[in-house]
Amino acid sequence: MTDLFPPSARAHDLRDRVNRFQREHIEPAEAGYSEHLAQTGQRWTIPPVIEKLKAQARAAGLWNLFLPVPVKGAPDHGAGLSNLDYAPLAEIMGRSLIAPEVYNCSAPDTGNMEVLAQYGSEAQKSRWLQPLLAGEIRSAFAMTEPDVASSDATNIATRIVRDGSDYMIDGHKWWTSGAMDPRCAVFIVMGVTNADAEPHRRHAMVLVPRATPGVNVLRPLQVFGFDDAPHGHAEVLFTQVRVPAENLILGEGRGFEIAQGRLGPGRIHHCMRLIGLAQRSLESMVERAKSRIAFGKPLAAQGMVQDSIARSRCEIEQARLLTLAAAAALDRDGIRGAKDAIGMIKIVAPDMACAVIDRAIQIHGGLGVCQDSFLAHAYAAARALRLADGPDEVHIAALAKSMLKREPRA
Repeated sequence: MTDLFPPSARAHDLRDRVNRFQREHIEPAEAGYSEHLAQTGQRWTIPPVIEKLKAQARAAGLWNLFLPVPVKGAPDHGAGLSNLDYAPLAEIMGRSLIAPEVYNCSAPDTGNMEVLAQYGSEAQKSRWLQPLLAGEIRSAFAMTEPDVASSDATNIATRIVRDGSDYMIDGHKWWTSGAMDPRCAVFIVMGVTNADAEPHRRHAMVLVPRATPGVNVLRPLQVFGFDDAPHGHAEVLFTQVRVPAENLILGEGRGFEIAQGRLGPGRIHHCMRLIGLAQRSLESMVERAKSRIAFGKPLAAQGMVQDSIARSRCEIEQARLLTLAAAAALDRDGIRGAKDAIGMIKIVAPDMACAVIDRAIQIHGGLGVCQDSFLAHAYAAARALRLADGPDEVHIAALAKSMLKREPRA
């Protein structure tokens, strides 16, 4: 059915290569990756296998596939794929929680690299974008705050105040993805620069090197008990953090403009990865149903199990087609023109993934909720994405308002 959105010849070739690399190299390495992190004292260190896989992927030309345009001065960085061509690759990557980093296509680095590529100065690109594109460092994105309802981003209260030739940053952030990674070298921080401006012109984004005095990573946060080490999500305190004025991205009051440019493609990436995770869960569900015997017959013979499998197949295909349609709309109409389509997939895909993974857990029984299966961690990741990049309710309200503004058909 994805023939409704046929890929280019180059994207078709990349899809086959990524699929093969995933099966032959990444999925067999998952157990070793987890074993490294389970060793005493290794929880927040980088499993050697990940750097080995990154080198293999880069040598195979499977690197920075998310970036739609080559970066000036680095023609080997940026695959030049459209959002529609990249979407099926993101789905394949989403089958494994460790895969996106292997291709240098993992959040929040992808969004941060897009911000720097699209809005960064030449000096910012040289210092931060180039090493990110090379996979030499990692980054973090600090937007959400514990003391305000961050679902309304105009509430964000961190202050970014001009002080001579510097900016001074004071604020309290959490769910700062990537901040726990020992390779994290820089934060992109969103805060208020113009408190008296209209709500969507108050904020800006600024680059803050991880080692800057006053940056205090307080603790890792867990998602249903999973800490997502060694990358993690952190609570971070910025106290009198001083950075040069040239670290401001684009200008004062431009934060929401940057955020919209960052989040449009990112939401498609997230949704396609969720579809890949749901697809792997369905395949696991089918295998379990065929091989497990209960009450004298395979689980596959039970009507309720058949219902779970059939519904899951339908829901995955629906979400896949809707997300591909959103990717095509983004390519054709830009972020503003595709905002309703992007909102729809953000409503549909995480909810679908939660439902499919939950059914797979049920069919796996006790195995489904323990560390011997990928399903429990997969469910935690999918459930968190009903909040990340805006909770369901925000996208539902925005979509409804857009529909209500439309003129009735003649």
